[in-house]
Amino acid sequence: MNQVVGSHDLLLVTLDTLRYDVAQELAAAGRIPNLARHLPGGAWERRHAPGSFTYASHQAMFAGFLPTPVTPGPHPRLFAAAFAGSETTAPGTFVYDTPDLVSGLAAVGYRTVCVGGVGFFNKQGPLGSVLPGFFQESHWEPEFGVPSPTSFEAQVARAEKVVAGLPRDQRLFLFVNVAALHQPNWFHLPGATREAGDTRATHAAALEYVDRHIGRLFDAARSRRPCFAVVCSDHGTAYGEDGYTGHRIGHDVVWTVPYAHFFLDEAR
Repeated sequence: MNQVVGSHDLLLVTLDTLRYDVAQELAAAGRIPNLARHLPGGAWERRHAPGSFTYASHQAMFAGFLPTPVTPGPHPRLFAAAFAGSETTAPGTFVYDTPDLVSGLAAVGYRTVCVGGVGFFNKQGPLGSVLPGFFQESHWEPEFGVPSPTSFEAQVARAEKVVAGLPRDQRLFLFVNVAALHQPNWFHLPGATREAGDTRATHAAALEYVDRHIGRLFDAARSRRPCFAVVCSDHGTAYGEDGYTGHRIGHDVVWTVPYAHFFLDEAR
């Protein structure tokens, strides 16, 4: 990462609430082709989330603790704050001398931009302002949020506008929190109803919806120079497994998440 930071733009996409099993099934079935073409071997990596709900998980990720590989570690991290005794800081780790990754990237010349999605990014109160407050520039509109059937399209359009407005020599760290997978998501499945509510099938349909538009986001991210992208979930969610619904619980479907990182070549 010490060779990547400074030479590449950086993109972090959190597919909020996306379950690993659903993500992997759709990739294997060819139902998310725009994502799958970038996944190493066409498959998601199975990892453990750093938190069981959005706020906790993003606090950890912004501190450099991305989802952890499920195999026994220690596992070298891509990014880490300077911290004596860290067992996951390796020679290739980008180490920053600030409390968090976002300010660490800003300190080496990156423009840091957040395009928020779920309520923890809505800036409508003190709690909803904490996570976007890490960034030099943050964006949230009601159409980016969980009740909107077109939330991701609106987020991508804002990201495209942000990138287009930057000087070409300005390095960018772009973060997008995708709200479409989060409840409610029933409206992404044709024929589903509000009364029937959200299901594992509507969750999958929401991921297919995201896949239809994510190519535009990748194109924007690589439009000025090569880009290093991390795409992952922050946590999963339960749809009745062992009697559980939702997240902020210690169930495997919550703690197990899909993860991938890859390079996006500069557009020609």
